Amino acid sequence: MSSHKFTNNLINEKSPYLLVDWYPWGEEAFSKAREENKPIFLSVGYSTCHWCHVMETESFENEDVAEIMNKHFINIKGHEENPGVDKFYMTFVQLQSGGGGWPMSVFLTPDLHPFFGGTYFPPDDVFGRPGFKTLLSRIAQLWITNPDKLKESGQKTVNQLKAYSESRPSGSSSSAAKLVPSSVAETTFKYLQSSYDDKQGGFGKAPKFPTPVQLLFLMDYYGYQDKIASSNNANKALEMALFTLQRISAGGIHDHVGGGFHRYSTDSRWHVPHFEKMLYDQAQLLMAYCRAYQITQDSQYADTARDIVRYVARDLANEEGGFYAAEDADSLPAEAGATKIKEGAFCVWTASELDERLGPDTASLFAYRYGVKKDGNVDPDQDPHNELKGKNVLFEQHTLEDTAEKFGIPIVKVESALKKATSTLLCIRQNERPKPRRDEKILTSWNGLMISGLAQASQALEDDSLLALAIKTATFVRKMYNEDTKRMIRSFCEGLSKIEGFLDDYSYLIQGLIDLYEATLDEQWIQWAHELQQSQDELFYDNVYGGYYSTRREDDSILVRLKEGTIRLIADPWGGGGGKYDRNAVAIRNLTRLSVLLQDTSLSDKARKTIEAFEKTLMTYPFSMPYFVSAFILVDIGIKELLLATNSEQIAKQCQRAINRVFVPNKLLARAVKNGGILAQKNSVIREIASKLEDTDERISVYICENFACGMPFHHINDVLANLDKHARHV
Repeated sequence: MSSHKFTNNLINEKSPYLLVDWYPWGEEAFSKAREENKPIFLSVGYSTCHWCHVMETESFENEDVAEIMNKHFINIKGHEENPGVDKFYMTFVQLQSGGGGWPMSVFLTPDLHPFFGGTYFPPDDVFGRPGFKTLLSRIAQLWITNPDKLKESGQKTVNQLKAYSESRPSGSSSSAAKLVPSSVAETTFKYLQSSYDDKQGGFGKAPKFPTPVQLLFLMDYYGYQDKIASSNNANKALEMALFTLQRISAGGIHDHVGGGFHRYSTDSRWHVPHFEKMLYDQAQLLMAYCRAYQITQDSQYADTARDIVRYVARDLANEEGGFYAAEDADSLPAEAGATKIKEGAFCVWTASELDERLGPDTASLFAYRYGVKKDGNVDPDQDPHNELKGKNVLFEQHTLEDTAEKFGIPIVKVESALKKATSTLLCIRQNERPKPRRDEKILTSWNGLMISGLAQASQALEDDSLLALAIKTATFVRKMYNEDTKRMIRSFCEGLSKIEGFLDDYSYLIQGLIDLYEATLDEQWIQWAHELQQSQDELFYDNVYGGYYSTRREDDSILVRLKEGTIRLIADPWGGGGGKYDRNAVAIRNLTRLSVLLQDTSLSDKARKTIEAFEKTLMTYPFSMPYFVSAFILVDIGIKELLLATNSEQIAKQCQRAINRVFVPNKLLARAVKNGGILAQKNSVIREIASKLEDTDERISVYICENFACGMPFHHINDVLANLDKHARHV
């Protein structure tokens, strides 16, 4: 083969995926397209995306394909560091094709107007459908013979999106008032119930995503049952959430050796996963399992939560703080001479390998528990490239009790043997197998989610080591904050990125800092959250109609500023709207919590205005944005603030831990401190209570505040818990 003859314009980019001979998203590429009058081919993916690797190998590393691309197109590689680009063009792809996902492949005019798009394209024609090479040739010919038609199509698309985005929301103060939270919540619950898989848990058919946002909504719905839900519906909601969490934890989507969770399951029973691991999945599932434990006090949920933390702390943690973004699905097999990466190679096992490494007796026990078969346990239909033939994806086929009965040994010995076996296999994986590629970007947004997960876990599990990890993460992320401009940087990878933060960076991090304040009662986190909220409002808030745009005002490369959810697409790449938190929903919750802590009604006004901006979606298909529904309920019901006042750190900690054992979805914990900081400055109630604290006063006073009024203080924690128990839900 001839030596490579293309120039790499991405060598200075931070993303490890951007190593092909294309241009990064930016004016250099745009200018070249205009000067040469060539269409743009935009490919958006991320570094650990399996199908991105497949398309890269099949097409982008093919000399014939590259020749067509370089002759007829200006090729741009986008990535997850710029979600504004991803969001706008993904919306186009979804509207055009009814589906979306990564890799995203879009053809644009030199003015960045999209005229054709899709996701993965095979290299050659198959089953009557054009392959990528044919597609490139056809579009190139169309551009040569009739470019005006393509330009007109692109301009029309942009005009339609712009008109929709800039139109006045159908909601207004009067029409939004017609929205009944209980009705919106019930519609969401009924939809989830109708798509619920009562045999395997989860929602819909394969492929199945964990959708922690949906599970958190269901647990909120359960917690609010006296106010918005009947007892039967509330209990069913909790049942669906808990059973799904159980099945996910038992399935192959859960890494039973290394811990943590893979991206999604290719089958309906959570067995064969798509093997990549994303930080945001770990963070959100950590929150879900902690909430399940808080409600039930069932140790299985706490065990899974700790398992997630062990994984991220071992494999995704940066030594200085912060967490890396993801681990790849693909890696080299451990066999001598292997040169081709395979999906799942790091995680799967042959039966003979287990026999050799664990010994026949332990291997037999292990195989029964985890569904190991001599010829492999993967259905060929779930293995289109024959990468898992003869391999076993571990899943909990039998319970510990069944395993003990089968082998006639005490369950305590079964547990001990399995724990030792798992430790042995982990050692083999970590030390003998080639590891998957790790995406070593530290993203502000995803680390914000992880701060929330760790802060909540530290409270639910009463584990100070998790709190220390949350603080370490927040301290590192602060390095990505410009104290002078009050702006966040999007990411860190061997240094700060050039890209400034987007809405998700601000909203997720603010949420994490508020959660961290509740876990530490250290006001420095609220001070920072307040600064970030002011910056978020300045950069992203729509002062006319309410709600937040995903991109900054000054980003001219984004043709249309969109608000996530104003153009709602049910078939989205995050698995039906349940993948990651809706940024505006997170913003609503942040505004509501900060408005109470800082006694600032302008923040609560923004929360209500944001709800109005999404009134149409809430009226038509609220089930596509379950976390937004939870936020809407929170605004309607209001915050139940528990205000602690004591000079004793020990008593404050004991009280805090006792309160956090009780699940109340609208609970907010704060502390009045003598000579305090921002809370005493901004909140007159906290200031007054703090001023009455005597230096020698070590008794506890707990004020429960709702609807702008605080009741008489409680001085015994049991009285506080008795009051909370009226609102709490237990199993």
